[in-house]
Amino acid sequence: MRANPFACVFFGVWIAFHFGLNDAVIFKFTNFVCESYNKSWFVFQNCRLKALSRNKVLFNMKGTVLHPATNITLHIQVLKRANGYKPWLVDVHVDACRFLRKRSPPVVNLIYGLFKEFTNINHTCPFMGPQIVKDFYLKPELLRLPIPTGDYMLTMQWYFDKKIQFDTNVSFMFVEDLINRN
Repeated sequence: MRANPFACVFFGVWIAFHFGLNDAVIFKFTNFVCESYNKSWFVFQNCRLKALSRNKVLFNMKGTVLHPATNITLHIQVLKRANGYKPWLVDVHVDACRFLRKRSPPVVNLIYGLFKEFTNINHTCPFMGPQIVKDFYLKPELLRLPIPTGDYMLTMQWYFDKKIQFDTNVSFMFVEDLINRN
């Protein structure tokens, strides 16, 4: 029986990444902007980054939904910085209530998997009251897809009953330096 060379290389890269090369990856927040357009529905009390070290930045956000929200839609885009931010691979509209029941589409599930342990946004609709993200930091081991080194922005426009209520724009850096690893 002959080994498939592609499978051997893929398995070797997977082993190296998961067992020792994570320190060669910088995956951190660079900016976070929260803006409410309708303060009678949603208000931000806190939206800030806190640098713990050069490569670890925590995000804290507290917002309050003032009325029960049962029809929530998200417009999610991932942009890559190259002479300004340009669209990059992801541009989806998601029914947030349906997503929290079924965990589909997969790309949104990947994004949600990065922050679900740091938040109380983990139940189905209706949403009301405080929505909190506390001490959230980016873990490279949770990013299950390879992405090229660069600066990115994740934009999320939140719609309640088909009317935009607020934006959250996350800028982050992903650098994978396997050659000059310490």
